[in-house]
Amino acid sequence: MAGLAARAGVHVSPIVLGGMSIGNQWHSIGFGSMNKADSFKLLDAYYEAGGNFIDTASNYQDGSSEKFIGEWMEERGIRDQNFIATKYTNNIKMGEAGEGVGQKAMYVGNNKKSLHLSVEQFLKNLRTDYIDLLCVHFWDYTTSVEEVMDSLHNLVVSGKVLYLGISDAPAHVVAEANTYAKYNGKTPFAVYQGRWSVLNHEFEREILPMCRRQGMAITPWNVLCGGKIRSDEEEERRRQSGEKGRALFGQGWKRNENETEMSRALEQVAKEVGAKHITSGARNC
Repeated sequence: MAGLAARAGVHVSPIVLGGMSIGNQWHSIGFGSMNKADSFKLLDAYYEAGGNFIDTASNYQDGSSEKFIGEWMEERGIRDQNFIATKYTNNIKMGEAGEGVGQKAMYVGNNKKSLHLSVEQFLKNLRTDYIDLLCVHFWDYTTSVEEVMDSLHNLVVSGKVLYLGISDAPAHVVAEANTYAKYNGKTPFAVYQGRWSVLNHEFEREILPMCRRQGMAITPWNVLCGGKIRSDEEEERRRQSGEKGRALFGQGWKRNENETEMSRALEQVAKEVGAKHITSGARNC
């Protein structure tokens, strides 16, 4: 365990469990999904291995990700032993029928009302009275920095939220937001989440230096390229079994030439040091 960031002293495990595949609603759109029993097995294995940092979001598996995680913590009696991150901005009513676009507009965006409605749903789904880390899922470019930071700060003051983060926003937006927070007595962002992998280094140009300057922790997503970093044996096993896995990001479930070459290179490195190829891939971030 180590302190989360210069701005956040809470101790968390170095490996975060992503909750996007926890839940049972996205299989039909080419995404991984798990029923409740399998989700609990994964969560148990992570927790028993020493993990305590779980990341989810309002829209993951149309809300079933948060619900399964909440039920799991409640059944095990381990809410306070875990550090739970969730994200708002996406429409929390996306998977529900009924109501028109105009009405559902109340449930989306960075604005204060969307935030209020989202947090109330988070607390209900996760079966808790506080959120460890609340992140802006993406910057909507229609809500001001002032409205976002003031509204988030009020949640911290209320005790419903402990730490703040932001995902996939430009470096200049994060810097502006934290500067506003600094000079106006508000809570700054302590965590940045963005796409970063051995095949995608755009993160390193502006985001990484910005995070270092701001004293922010980094929680990358898509570290294993949506499951494309895998061995030839695993590729063949999936082909034979029909277990294709995630197909939402990229061109279907099969690896392209670049992904195949990188997987083989990482596997060779892993063999030389006595590790697994996925460990080699993650360590390159």
